Amino acid sequence: MKFILLESRGGNYMVVADNIAWLRTGENGQTNVGMVGGSPLLVTGSIEEVAEKVMAGAGSN
Repeated sequence: MKFILLESRGGNYMVVADNIAWLRTGENGQTNVGMVGGSPLLVTGSIEEVAEKVMAGAGSN
């Protein structure tokens, strides 16, 4: 199980990389992160920045 730190304006999330289903551009420079079996998370950063974190986290050991 590989965890990724995603920052949010309301607090930070540690999510399992394999549980991320989709990314969608949010408002005010934020990104919605769809979670398998759960509600989406609103995190800071562009969709490209969040995707980079997810890909880097998914590839780490």
